[in-house]
Amino acid sequence: MRVVIQRVSHASVDIEGQPRVAIRNGLLVLVGIADADTADDAAWLSGKIVNLRIFNDDAGVMNRSVKQTNGDILLVSQFTLHAATKKGNRPSYIQASKPEVAIPLYRQMIGCLEQELERAIFTGEFGADMKVELLNDGPVTIWIDSKDRE
Repeated sequence: MRVVIQRVSHASVDIEGQPRVAIRNGLLVLVGIADADTADDAAWLSGKIVNLRIFNDDAGVMNRSVKQTNGDILLVSQFTLHAATKKGNRPSYIQASKPEVAIPLYRQMIGCLEQELERAIFTGEFGADMKVELLNDGPVTIWIDSKDRE
């Protein structure tokens, strides 16, 4: 699994011109799922995301997590995180999982994040054409691949 984590002042998702969800201070997490990914990847990444110390403490140092700041998480599926771009100019998405594999892992990721955060998170809609808006705070943007943990 690959994630792009962005610390945001606000983020929202619209689907077909209608507001779906919006958060204030917290994290926008884009997740890409590949066939080799497992529930273990979802659990490991969830722990990393919730405990990643990228929010400022009272001294202005990034030393607090989204959990410690009582921030929200907005999780959005994004298969393009597995784009292969080595050949030509048209990305290939062959590494991205098909919905029958990805949807159950996406749901597991939601559950793992909620368990780690100890409350509900917000989500986009898997497979929908979403309009994602955000105000990146910092800017702080971090990319993590669960296959690079060792």
